[in-house]
Amino acid sequence: MQERTFLAGVISQMEGLESSLEDVGVYLEMFAEDPDETSLLVDAEAAVRSMRTIVEGLETQRMLGGENDKSDAILTLNSGAGGTDSQDWAEMLLRMYLRWAERRGFKVELVDRQDGAEAGIKSAELRIMGPFAYGLLKAEIGVHRLVRISPFDSQGRRHTAFASLFVIPEADDAIEIDIDTKDLKVDTYRASGAGGQHVNKTDSAIRITHVPTGIVVQCQNERSQHKNKATAMKLLKAKLVDKERQEREAEMDAANAQKSAIEWGSQIRSYVLYPYRMVKDLRTGVEKNNTDAVLDGDLDDFITAYLLHSGGATDSQEA
Repeated sequence: MQERTFLAGVISQMEGLESSLEDVGVYLEMFAEDPDETSLLVDAEAAVRSMRTIVEGLETQRMLGGENDKSDAILTLNSGAGGTDSQDWAEMLLRMYLRWAERRGFKVELVDRQDGAEAGIKSAELRIMGPFAYGLLKAEIGVHRLVRISPFDSQGRRHTAFASLFVIPEADDAIEIDIDTKDLKVDTYRASGAGGQHVNKTDSAIRITHVPTGIVVQCQNERSQHKNKATAMKLLKAKLVDKERQEREAEMDAANAQKSAIEWGSQIRSYVLYPYRMVKDLRTGVEKNNTDAVLDGDLDDFITAYLLHSGGATDSQEA
């Protein structure tokens, strides 16, 4: 049904393009007969702009042909070098991706959040559910650098902060993977979030360690320990599937390159708020001066440019 809905949408867009193209032809014929009616050119230009938007969207979808591009995504944010500034930056990025997902109508579930000692977050994990969530967000994998006047520096000096983002596709329920309970170490702890009266009073948060691989997942978003364990197991399954996929494809070079230190020299994008304001993607050269809009989730230009630049790279190249 999902595939049918997707294909029906593509057909509808193609039919819309055909109709708009016919409209443009009619406008131009009418203008040729009556050159004084300049409003016909305005209508033609508006139709062409609308067609361009549709074509760009279809071109982006064409680049999302990887095995897991249509999957939901599991997004992980970690603060890096920069202390409190980096933890605050990681929280800014968390908001940015939440707003991006909201703009697209995606469903988001905050699975885990580890707050910083003074401000911001040490890490956060999200499930983002929507068409091509993983295919789009894989363009954001890497280190993000912020330059600004630090609000935590009493002398008002400029600071540089780093945070990293990793994305993996959520495992399809149809994929069967055998997880032996003997291989799991399950720990419970008290959730750290605000969460109401129940949270923080019981050990409802769950941390699961898969001993053979060392993979650790945790969830504290739900009120009940049972629900947190179910979500943590879903995350564990996704990470085990992703690990097996990487090993099967033997394409580890790109993956290891993404896991470089979260500091100078490894960033994919710079967000400069002082002494000037600009966001620049270092891979594609795309620049945007409206930094407020970018931090409010306006990321599509960066994502589209990367997908086109990479030529629709396979999942193994972006993992």
